[in-house]
Amino acid sequence: MNQAPYKAAPIAIRDDLAAAHRRARHHLAHPGTWWDGAQRVALMAETRNAAGCALCRERKDALSPAAVAGAHDSLGELPELAVEAVHRIRTDPGRLTRGWYDGIIRAGLTSEQYVEIVSVVAHTVALDTFARGIGIAPLPLPQPGHDVPARHHPAGAKPGPAWVPWIEPEDLTEAEAGIYPQGRPPANIRKAMSLVPAEVKSFFDLCEHHYLGPLEMRDFGREFRAITHAQIELLAARVSALNRCFY
Repeated sequence: MNQAPYKAAPIAIRDDLAAAHRRARHHLAHPGTWWDGAQRVALMAETRNAAGCALCRERKDALSPAAVAGAHDSLGELPELAVEAVHRIRTDPGRLTRGWYDGIIRAGLTSEQYVEIVSVVAHTVALDTFARGIGIAPLPLPQPGHDVPARHHPAGAKPGPAWVPWIEPEDLTEAEAGIYPQGRPPANIRKAMSLVPAEVKSFFDLCEHHYLGPLEMRDFGREFRAITHAQIELLAARVSALNRCFY
């Protein structure tokens, strides 16, 4: 029998995957580092809402998104800058630019808030895409928790090749322990989220159960899923190409 939240799913769902989704939903519903629980659930709702935004459709069809002015069709629960970030990340991530990012930071969104938005959007898209893939409706939005955001700023964060500051492994403190895998250098995608360490832990927990863990990924002598390493990478490469993921 499938475990929550997929007890009614039409196909068998691995127990570890269902458990990872429960952890992700709990994480999303509770206060993060810079957004509170109600705001994080609102970010999830706005991520879903962005798919039907008329301005985003016009911008997607334009030669440049900057050529189309207007207001997003938002749910009205978040600041305008947060809505802009959510909609652009959700609907047209392949054309985000450093200039656009710098603009929303100058306008008042912090780099820490931006990284947390990226994480909430990515979590939500992963969960909703999984639901669509197994033939069910997106799971109901979770009830928000009521604690306050942690507001932890990593002491070792500094500018690097990413748009946002990040933490090099040698600059980790005890407060950020566990965000990078042991025994090998962390991938840049992990470092690019490290300004908000709790989001690194949660997103890559979800990622590793959808995909493979960092050690399993390079263990070509064994297969850990119902499909092979080669089949996994073929799917990953095709999805990346369709989504214009240049990473």
